[in-house]
Amino acid sequence: MNTDEHEHVIEVTGLRRVYGGGFEAVRGIDFHVGRGEVFALLGTNGAGKTSTVELLEGLARPSGGRVRVLGHDPCADRALVRPRTGVMLQEGGFPSELTVAETARMWAGCVSGARPVPEALGLVGLDARAGVRVKQLSGGERRRLDLALALLGDPEVLFLDEPTTGLDAEGRRATWDLVRALRDTGTTVLLTTHYLEEAEGLADRLAILHEGRVAAAGTPAEVTAAQPSRISFELPEGYFVGDLPPLAALGVSGHEVRGRVVRLRTHELQRAATGVLVWAERAGVELRALDVRPASLEEAFLGIARKASGADRAEERVV
Repeated sequence: MNTDEHEHVIEVTGLRRVYGGGFEAVRGIDFHVGRGEVFALLGTNGAGKTSTVELLEGLARPSGGRVRVLGHDPCADRALVRPRTGVMLQEGGFPSELTVAETARMWAGCVSGARPVPEALGLVGLDARAGVRVKQLSGGERRRLDLALALLGDPEVLFLDEPTTGLDAEGRRATWDLVRALRDTGTTVLLTTHYLEEAEGLADRLAILHEGRVAAAGTPAEVTAAQPSRISFELPEGYFVGDLPPLAALGVSGHEVRGRVVRLRTHELQRAATGVLVWAERAGVELRALDVRPASLEEAFLGIARKASGADRAEERVV
């Protein structure tokens, strides 16, 4: 990632999008993306991800607020912005009778300064399939063709909408490696994904949208740090949770017991885990099924969604 955080390639301020009938899909969101940064937009279905990305791509005008891509309004200045961006949609809709190479050449004719078609296909591992008709491609291969076409113009900014949907494990890893390589050469990438491990592994920063608002934003580590880590184990025979050291003194913020399984929640994982292990050693007992793990982005995502939903319901009751 480029460390020059003053160079914001994408700037979003107070962005709103209201559809006909009054439905407000995007409700005043703010974020920015620096040059050479991978930024992930996450959210459940209906959170406003697609509505936001369409505004960034210049496909519609915002109902309120301000959006700038490469210093320009992507809708009003589309002729200036479009040649410098690449867009990978969820579905490309290619002519099924054309070959992979014919499709890429057709697309290259619409792109300023297109890179050679073999080079673009090679980047996504489709060079050996250049002569195959689109209708004969697998779903994963079509996604790779989508990505190849988005890269034809050697874009400064790349929008990726669910880039690895339909790919097998090997294809997903190859796409992740390509995104990292693009970032390392200065390409700015904004991606949406339902694969939270993908966002956790690729994104320098991310924003989680919920019902049109930013519910959390920051680096993956910052977002997950707000959620408690977990420790679980089976109590030895003859022991009860009350036999453990005082949990509050170990930095445990909450616990639950199901049968003989104890689950602890803590924001001080090392302190809590050390305390439990020292107790077990001194008591001369083994903690079976011991599992110690920090919060994952998936847990943070689900926790944020539950919290936001609860806040929304409370607001509705007040109103």
